[in-house]
Amino acid sequence: MLTLHINGEQKQFPPELNVAELVATMPLAGKRFAIELNGEIVPRSGHATTPLRDGDKLEIVIAVGGG
Repeated sequence: MLTLHINGEQKQFPPELNVAELVATMPLAGKRFAIELNGEIVPRSGHATTPLRDGDKLEIVIAVGGG
């Protein structure tokens, strides 16, 4: 199992996961969001090619519109 720390919470996932696959497991469809992996922003174009490793720390921020 792969242990990831997402927004301060520890979660378990199957091994061999990349950022795009992680996003697919989350309720983010249709939302604008940014992902930070170990302190570095992962551009959307790099989601499918960015592997996740045991112990990685991610921050997922959802953009909220308003005025």
